[in-house]
Amino acid sequence: MTSVLVKDLTLQFGALTVLDNLNIDIPEGEFLVLLGASGCGKSTLLNCIAGLLDVTDGEIHINDRNVTWEEPSGRGIGMVFQSYALYPQMTVEGNLSFGLKNARMPKAEIKQRVARAAEILQIEPLLHRKPAALSGGQRQRVAIGRALVRDVDVFLFDEPLSNLDAKLRADLRVEIKRLHHSLKNTMIYVTHDQVEAMTLADRIAIMKSGLIQQLDTPTEIYNRPINKYVAGFIGSPEINFFKGEIEGTEFVTEGHRFSLQGYEFEKPTTSGSAWLGVRPEHIMTGPAAKGLAVTTQAEVEIVEPMGSDTLAWAKLGGMSVRIRMDGQAAVKTGDQITIGFDPARASLFDTDTELRL
Repeated sequence: MTSVLVKDLTLQFGALTVLDNLNIDIPEGEFLVLLGASGCGKSTLLNCIAGLLDVTDGEIHINDRNVTWEEPSGRGIGMVFQSYALYPQMTVEGNLSFGLKNARMPKAEIKQRVARAAEILQIEPLLHRKPAALSGGQRQRVAIGRALVRDVDVFLFDEPLSNLDAKLRADLRVEIKRLHHSLKNTMIYVTHDQVEAMTLADRIAIMKSGLIQQLDTPTEIYNRPINKYVAGFIGSPEINFFKGEIEGTEFVTEGHRFSLQGYEFEKPTTSGSAWLGVRPEHIMTGPAAKGLAVTTQAEVEIVEPMGSDTLAWAKLGGMSVRIRMDGQAAVKTGDQITIGFDPARASLFDTDTELRL
């Protein structure tokens, strides 16, 4: 069953087109992440679904009901914003129950819903505190709880973790995923953080300039990006790009010839200008590189120890290559190392269209 349907949606402000003919079909219970850089239109799309912005054209359906022109309160959604927006003079319990009281819900029902939300979010000991006495993570839990008590089918999250420090973001990310597994509600989540997107999403919609570049599972987007932009946006450290020419079963760049044996082309291609993308974690070094279709020598320029990983920058001719190695790798600046990769795990993109080959 479709939970949220965005059909031919366009949003314009005067002559400026912010969203251009978007189509998304979100099944019931799916966790969809809208991912992209600032200004790509992801929060704008979320606000259209929420009813906070009037669309120029197209339709929005929630649970098979056309809600394109309905008020936000009538759409059956709960929304969590980047800002906590808690009432400072009220306790946590007061913040959670405020909307329900305004809706004239029976006191017993309000009490039951607040207790259930507090239990799920593990904020029961905080119910009688005011926001000033809470940490940032606790405040965001209360903000999520305020949406949770409404008992809706669709939750919308607009960068809810961006105001938190790294540890709190990681902790709350796990809590949100656990919440989704428990409730099985449809969730639409906006972020510019690819780690949040990859770890939370059932599917990711990567956006750029008001358009969806690719809508697929995290695994598919990571392994088979549809274009050069998606390949460069997903992955940390960023993917290595080499510009060159396809000559039969080889890729030629700056005097180096890389075998393309095992690469799955979208359609038969034997020649043409292209970009070759290889992720840093797919480049093997030393004995692990032996036997791979592509092997060559490179000189280590910079080493960045990161604990569990070591990021090395190596010089290959006139090109700089990022290599993600084991955290205990014994490598230092100036070392000559053997590197290699499997072309089956690489990506090729047309130089002109930047689409996957």
